[in-house]
Amino acid sequence: MHRPIRIADFHIIKKSNTIDKIPKGVQLIQAPKIWEQTRGENITIAILDTGCDINHSDLKDRIIGGQNFTDDDQWARNNFQDYQGHGTHVAGIIGASQDTNGIVGVAPMVNLLIVKVLNRDGYGEYDWLIRGINYAIDRDVDIISLSLGGPFPHNGLFKVIKKAVLDHHIPVVCAAGNDGDGDHRTDEVDFPASYQEVISVGAVNFEKNTSIFSNSNNKIDLVAPGEGINSTYLHGGYATLSGTSMAAPHVSGSLALLKNITKKQFNRTLSEPELYAQLIKRTISLGYPATLEGNGLLYLNLLDQLTDSFNQFKNESVSQLII
Repeated sequence: MHRPIRIADFHIIKKSNTIDKIPKGVQLIQAPKIWEQTRGENITIAILDTGCDINHSDLKDRIIGGQNFTDDDQWARNNFQDYQGHGTHVAGIIGASQDTNGIVGVAPMVNLLIVKVLNRDGYGEYDWLIRGINYAIDRDVDIISLSLGGPFPHNGLFKVIKKAVLDHHIPVVCAAGNDGDGDHRTDEVDFPASYQEVISVGAVNFEKNTSIFSNSNNKIDLVAPGEGINSTYLHGGYATLSGTSMAAPHVSGSLALLKNITKKQFNRTLSEPELYAQLIKRTISLGYPATLEGNGLLYLNLLDQLTDSFNQFKNESVSQLII
């Protein structure tokens, strides 16, 4: 029996050729504050989605390869072109290049491996996704980003998720899903986002209010911007979209930054649980129930701000003692 996976449904607000150089979502999570330390160099993120506009000026320098696991183009393995737009939008949020005239992604020097597991209609089979994850594992990627899901658990999918996270220490970031009703007491679940091993990401708007469409359940880890997100789109263009599909790549790109920062800090590569802990340390509670926001909103330079505040407090206390 085929149980299709699908795009984590999203809403197209508009398509245009006008852009925000640094999109509001990238600014809200404070990514530009981190770019002096790293822009994601030497980190590879596998994007499992509808493919990518491989000729887009903001993305072509970031793409290092990929493969198609769908029935598009008669199963042509080397053609991972996006005909739907979703994957291209996700790719731009993660890693649109900084040295172009277009937008800038969260990690503008990251490497992108494009793994096409959803076809031009935005649908796929669990087998396509499983093979795509195995492909990403075999390519030794650092992070796997999944803005997709299905309504049913699947043993094969669960097994390969555990293989990525537990055996290879690859964080798997998932969109929580868009079946929410705004009520934190009701559960809406999607898979693989509802597996404990993944990082499940809900959505908020720019006013830091939880998005009414964002799934609520006790597997939500954190939230990120997911409404009115401007990013790359088909035919070299741009579009503004909403959905948890847009929230998850903000976290995927952030993990690329954190992986480099923590490697310098600890003089080693952190395990997946350790990197997850560093991610969660950089969240701020918005005051919503945990089923809506998890640990809170991603805020990348939170620890730097706390350190600055402590140093200021310490200096003021010393000054008072001297007086």
